[in-house]
Amino acid sequence: MGQLTKYQKWAFVLPLIAVLIWSLNIAVTRYVADYISPVSISFYRWLVAFIILTPFMLPKVWQQRGLIRQSLGKLAIFSAFGMVLYQGLAYTAAHYTTATNMGIVNAFVPIFTIFIAYFILKDKPNLFAILGSVLSFAGLIYIISQGHLSSLLQQGGHWGDALMVVAVTFYAFYGVFLKKWQLQIPLMSSLYVQIAFALLYHLPFVLWFGLDSINASNVSSVLYAGIFPSLIAPLLWMLAVQAIGPNRTSIFMNLMPVFTAIIASLWLSEQWTIYHSIGGVMILVGIVMAQKKTVKAPARMVESAN
Repeated sequence: MGQLTKYQKWAFVLPLIAVLIWSLNIAVTRYVADYISPVSISFYRWLVAFIILTPFMLPKVWQQRGLIRQSLGKLAIFSAFGMVLYQGLAYTAAHYTTATNMGIVNAFVPIFTIFIAYFILKDKPNLFAILGSVLSFAGLIYIISQGHLSSLLQQGGHWGDALMVVAVTFYAFYGVFLKKWQLQIPLMSSLYVQIAFALLYHLPFVLWFGLDSINASNVSSVLYAGIFPSLIAPLLWMLAVQAIGPNRTSIFMNLMPVFTAIIASLWLSEQWTIYHSIGGVMILVGIVMAQKKTVKAPARMVESAN
């Protein structure tokens, strides 16, 4: 028991590193927007991950092909929502908004999950979830409008934030579908098949828009996206869930806006303003409130989605 307790304490570092990796990826997404198209970075990201995983996972997936075949359609849906629509829209949003704002919008996954789960899983949100969601949404609107609500519809720059909201909505759907179906497939096998589908989904876009070449300006970003947020962070997250449980692990997701803002400030010279502070506090308080007495379901969403 003593060893388990020490391991559990050490395991709290795992989700912290995972969230840091995902936060840095948001900054990388914003940085690389000037050097490579959204379609290209998204395709290369999953190609790198697929190449790395293939020697280890292809034999296992072949052995499990009967089990995987039964859930092939659902795995295709997971890939479409979680890898293509979510990440593809995020890469597009990076052309029109800041990494700081992207990190803040990303924090809405638990909120959106609560309400999507209500319609799909019939998990009725309680009063805390409703009030917390309203407060968080008000904070998001305040940040998007840069503290001036009257200018919300007057500036085209808000389209990037709107795209990020749509992207996060797809990610929340991804988590809800994972909970609804609960496939009995090993997580790494599921991840590998989803990545394969993601590459197939990208082919029409690659044929239509073409691929930017990998060069000195974007190669480090491509490799980072393909290795760290795609493979290492999900593995650390899954280990943390096994060691300390999904509820405790999910709490660390609330650090993503903070980590992203710090990284964006130091690396991209983005400014943290008063409207970020006011709106950020509103969002975080709303998220904590929304999870009160309903934390179990959203936590399972985050566990599965990442």
